[in-house]
Amino acid sequence: MIYLDNAATTKPDEECLKLAEKYLYGDFFNPSALYTGGYNLQREIKSARDNILSLIADKENFELIFTSCGTEADNTAVFGAGRRGNVVTTSGEHSAIYSAVNELKQRGIEVRFANLNADGSVNVEHLLSLMDEKTSLVSVIHVSNETGAINDIVSISKAVKAKNKFTLFHSDGVQAFGKIPFKLTKDIDLYSISAHKIGGIKGCGALIKRKSLIIKPLIYGGGQEKGLRSGTENVFGIKDFEFAAVKKYSKIKEDYKSAKVLHRLLWERLDKTLFQRISGEDCSPYILCIGADGLRGETILHEADDKGLVIGTGSACSSNEKNRYSRTILACGVCGSLADGILRLSLSSETTKDEIVQAAKILNEVVANRKKIMA
Repeated sequence: MIYLDNAATTKPDEECLKLAEKYLYGDFFNPSALYTGGYNLQREIKSARDNILSLIADKENFELIFTSCGTEADNTAVFGAGRRGNVVTTSGEHSAIYSAVNELKQRGIEVRFANLNADGSVNVEHLLSLMDEKTSLVSVIHVSNETGAINDIVSISKAVKAKNKFTLFHSDGVQAFGKIPFKLTKDIDLYSISAHKIGGIKGCGALIKRKSLIIKPLIYGGGQEKGLRSGTENVFGIKDFEFAAVKKYSKIKEDYKSAKVLHRLLWERLDKTLFQRISGEDCSPYILCIGADGLRGETILHEADDKGLVIGTGSACSSNEKNRYSRTILACGVCGSLADGILRLSLSSETTKDEIVQAAKILNEVVANRKKIMA
């Protein structure tokens, strides 16, 4: 099997799982317990928190809250920070943000959506024009989970603060963390990350926030995570997240360069008479979005799967939505017939050159055959 749907989830890293195994079978205690085993696990959680945070942020100014996933981190940011006036976001956000801000509408908060450029990045000029003195939150995805477009959130957050210093800035960094070399700056208030996109297990994520920022929690209960995320901590998942993150960042620049080579090779090997490129030239090297005009992406996906190639047609988290076309792809200006044939090919640091060559061969054959049948 050739697996090119890593933007949906990655294979858990076996080495990291082995290291974390002791927190599943041996040190299984409740970290809130007062006996020695519980106290020691609190120290382990603190170590994980510090180690993950140090990879992209200044520990003096930021803190990290463990959550169950990136979606919960996004929701905590939206409902914790977007509590008044209006909220500004983009038309290309992950469903965790898009659905959350639409819920804000039901609660009386005005929501404004900024247009996208053709590659899926936000139109910054339009985004800023939507802001005013009542804007409480601006949320801009760091790396598009569908097109791989990279938004320059450092400059965008700075421009947001220049327009309204009281506006909070959040970014969904799930597709960037562990893949794009990056550090949080003082103008970024909230940042969401997830374990299972970088070789960790499903069921663990985090929200990074500026220390001085006060937000209300999404989940109430026993007061864990400084009262910002109640619920018994998933120590096994947290430690596995730590080990996976540290491992990724130990060679993040090397992997980024390798991914760029494979990304370029993949596009070069695909038949340009069969596919159109949606992703921009400067997108994340881990995501290539293409379209086969006149065909159904879902049909191509299943036929490729039969030949041993696993790919996506867009965001896996939006696969249950009723709309036939991806709202993000439509917001990029892609027309209906091409929007129907969208495919997302996403790499990991474990993807090989041979897999890329074979994947392109399979896709070329599948689409050429489908075109012949429909002629």
